[in-house]
Amino acid sequence: MRIATWNVNGLRARLDFVRHWLEARQPDVVGLQELKLSEDQFPHDALAELGYRALVHGQKAWNGVAVLVREPLEAALQQAGLPGQEEMGARLLCVEVAGLHFTTVYVPNGKTLEHADFPRKLAWLDALTDWWRSGPGAEASAVLCGDFNVVPGPLDSWDEERMAGGIFHTPQERARIEKLLGAGLADLFRERFPDERAYSWWDYRGGAFHRGHGLRIDFLLGSRAVAERVQRVEIDRDYRKKQDGLTASDHAPVLAELA
Repeated sequence: MRIATWNVNGLRARLDFVRHWLEARQPDVVGLQELKLSEDQFPHDALAELGYRALVHGQKAWNGVAVLVREPLEAALQQAGLPGQEEMGARLLCVEVAGLHFTTVYVPNGKTLEHADFPRKLAWLDALTDWWRSGPGAEASAVLCGDFNVVPGPLDSWDEERMAGGIFHTPQERARIEKLLGAGLADLFRERFPDERAYSWWDYRGGAFHRGHGLRIDFLLGSRAVAERVQRVEIDRDYRKKQDGLTASDHAPVLAELA
């Protein structure tokens, strides 16, 4: 089974690019983030042409998450929205598919340390850990994936020395990720590549992608039972580049093969 996570940075703008990727990579279950559309705007028909069904928690113009499931797999909705955090928008969707509790999240950005959204981000991450422990975290086979908007360690930043203590790099944010991992989750990429400097997001500006100025903020996290099934995991850098003239998201997909 091939699972993946991807912040598409606007599905309407990126639909043909996403279709290109789906045809090329043939994932079975995909967590999408930052749809930027409401549920009634979701392109079900266009994705069904490729054999994918979608469960969607959307929001007009902002946020929004979805899970794509390739036929003949079927998925059942478990949770839409993080309980107690509704004011932060459509940022969590949990489904049950092929024996997995599969959750996709789009963690608030936080903007700056001085912005009111920063403590809200920390509170959101706290609520996520509490919900995880009482829900999917109790299941043997569970995946939590998405755009976490946190750089978990120095290897995950192109310039840790300069950025340490700034947004995405703060001790407070990193402590929340550590607490989440302590709830029985493994970072599937980092377990396979403990010493590799790798990124999943690059700013559109300043040639950041070609200069290697990136951050690893998109994760596939899995319970121990899932981590033991991992045969391969990768950041799909090729799909941070243009494909057939189509413009990429500023995030690359992250994929894992499960036995």
